[in-house]
Amino acid sequence: MPQSRTALIIGGGPAGLTAAYELTQRTDIRPIIFEADAQVGGISRTVNYKGNRIDIGGHRFFSKSDRVMDWWAEILPLEKTQGEDLTISYQSKSRTIGGVAGGADPDRDDEVMLVRSRVSRILFGRKFYSYPIKFSRQTFANLGAAKTLRIMASYAKARLRPIRPEVNLRDFIINRFGKTLYETFFKNYTEKVWGVPCEQIPADWGAQRIKGVSITALIRHAAKKLDPRRRDVAQKDVETSLIERFLYPKHGPGQLWEVVARKIEEAGGTVHLNTSVTGVNHSDGRIVSIEVRHADGRVETIAGDMVFSSMPVLDLIAGWNPPAPKAVQSVSDGLTYRDFVTVGVLLRRLALGQGVAPHELADKVPDNWIYVQEPDVKVGRLQIFNNWSPYLVANPDTIWIGLEYFVNETDDFWSMPEGEMIEFAKRELAELGIADVKDVIDATVVHTKKAYPAYFGTYDRFDTIRDYVSQFANLYCVGRNGMHRYNNQDHSILTAMVAVDGLEQGRDMRHEMWEINTEEEYHEQK
Repeated sequence: MPQSRTALIIGGGPAGLTAAYELTQRTDIRPIIFEADAQVGGISRTVNYKGNRIDIGGHRFFSKSDRVMDWWAEILPLEKTQGEDLTISYQSKSRTIGGVAGGADPDRDDEVMLVRSRVSRILFGRKFYSYPIKFSRQTFANLGAAKTLRIMASYAKARLRPIRPEVNLRDFIINRFGKTLYETFFKNYTEKVWGVPCEQIPADWGAQRIKGVSITALIRHAAKKLDPRRRDVAQKDVETSLIERFLYPKHGPGQLWEVVARKIEEAGGTVHLNTSVTGVNHSDGRIVSIEVRHADGRVETIAGDMVFSSMPVLDLIAGWNPPAPKAVQSVSDGLTYRDFVTVGVLLRRLALGQGVAPHELADKVPDNWIYVQEPDVKVGRLQIFNNWSPYLVANPDTIWIGLEYFVNETDDFWSMPEGEMIEFAKRELAELGIADVKDVIDATVVHTKKAYPAYFGTYDRFDTIRDYVSQFANLYCVGRNGMHRYNNQDHSILTAMVAVDGLEQGRDMRHEMWEINTEEEYHEQK
């Protein structure tokens, strides 16, 4: 009987875990996962602080890929909802949410998906605006008559005389919303996220992330909402930025990936945590082994038949042995990333308006997250974890929020002592009128490196790296950092699935992996 092959999988995030799980289900290839962190999930992990859970970056489980939606539901079935029959469409069937679906293990009743409403707002000028922007009486009242007229005039100008060519993100957004709306609701937040002016961000970013959103799309979306028959959670005809319902693991996104990791090990795979990959050895157009450093400092060389890499491309090429050509190294060294800090703050109440107690959140502050468009504070976004899932909060009589800061590892803020960073966050909460310092019960800080691969630096020459790594027949670059693309997790999942499709079918499908687009309906094999 032939000996089974081994897949070395670098990174235990969505792409790496999906690849490993699919290999155990569809092939005789045994996966071995190496994750540098103490837990699986990558940026989709859930950090548990004294029973209060932090969703790093916020993860809505929604996809235009039937295949991904079906996969999620098979890992975590849907929990019974209260009072409303909803449906979710899959590749070949439609299920009604009205009870625990899919035959959940009675010993694991908590391993379920919830159906959640998406509510987001923009904080600008200390006033709240719906996101996406709604043409409502409240919006116009907040803006005032003069600002509203300027918005209308600048939008008309953008439609009549669009900027051509669209060189950067500023051009891209102005063409779809007008200059006044761009400066009001887009500019400050976007520049907080990326740390550079919008003029330095290529239009490619908008083409991938927000290409289907415009004034026209918002009006069309509002009209569709009037149809009472629209109850399908899949929302296949809705732009991703406009979806209003999504699935969500009961205990946060990391719960799903912890279940996947358990299933991988039950099927014969291996997951090594606190294990960093420090080198990748190749010969004659194939990867032959990797170098790893275990938690105890022990260094080991591990051979395998193939490698799935979701580690940052910059780190992959830095550990290449023999080294990559200088042209490839030059592009890799110039790739840039944005890092991420979350300050989790536990509160007795919010200070908005007349004050908001925990039991009033659903009615008064139902937001999953709030985009902070205010230029006088550093925080970029606020998450209210109670509204993602009440099970993220240890004590229902408290409010658990996350202040999100977009930074670089080289910034002073990144290396600020935790106590100072917490005090900084508390001051910003007070400055924004979100919470009083006296209502803070506890707080913690979570750092996330290379959370967002950036589309500037040497990204315009990234094809040099893609062409080079594609020469190695047994290397599969998957996921957000593995492909240096600002993907949603469903896209990362699908890249891994397609890679395994090729292995199962005995053909190279890496070109198809690179063609997957986050916003298009995926071209899936039936």
